[in-house]
Amino acid sequence: MRILQLAIVAASAFVSVATVHANLVFGSLWEIGGPANGGGIQNATITNTPVTPANVTFSVNSPFNFDSRNAADGYTIGGWLRTSGATILTGAGEATNSMNNIFIEFTGLVSVTNGQQFTVTHDDGMTLVIGGLTVVNAPGPTSPNQTIGTYTGPTGNQPFTLVYSEVDGLPAVLQLDLPLSVPEPSTNMIAGSGLLLTFGARAMRVVRKGRKTNPSSQGAFSALP
Repeated sequence: MRILQLAIVAASAFVSVATVHANLVFGSLWEIGGPANGGGIQNATITNTPVTPANVTFSVNSPFNFDSRNAADGYTIGGWLRTSGATILTGAGEATNSMNNIFIEFTGLVSVTNGQQFTVTHDDGMTLVIGGLTVVNAPGPTSPNQTIGTYTGPTGNQPFTLVYSEVDGLPAVLQLDLPLSVPEPSTNMIAGSGLLLTFGARAMRVVRKGRKTNPSSQGAFSALP
């Protein structure tokens, strides 16, 4: 019986722990330059996403909490990325460059429900699109500002794109209040259930084998089939 109890606990733990994980988001960052340098993209819209290779690529876990006011390295690309624990994948040599005149695209998956609200604090502009629907639309330069949007699409896992631009000097802020998290595939639940059944079956065979080799134990398990 003790073996069966341990098997159930172990398999149950496997099922419960593996159902949800933090969402790893990938970002591409472009140094767009100011108007004098032929750049100066002012609005963070999907159509303004540069088509040239990104200067920096990185990964970061959600929720986002980027804020140059908290950066140990000041108003720099690397300092800003580290304020939310991002890891630079390519372009580490750009980390000491200024955060001014920057365009960033974030992509990943999000688990959403119809009617769910997202609150974003940003300086400067940003646009959030989930499942092809624009949820937060505030693309223009601004001082640190809070914008709320509501997702009106189907409930479930959806791809998202968030574009952000920093074009108007200090500070650089992007904070998203809800974690972009995705449940593990249901196969993990199936695997966990299978593990539970396997451990349970093996434990019952051990118990029954013990009853056959030790007749004195029959009374203790008289209720078992």
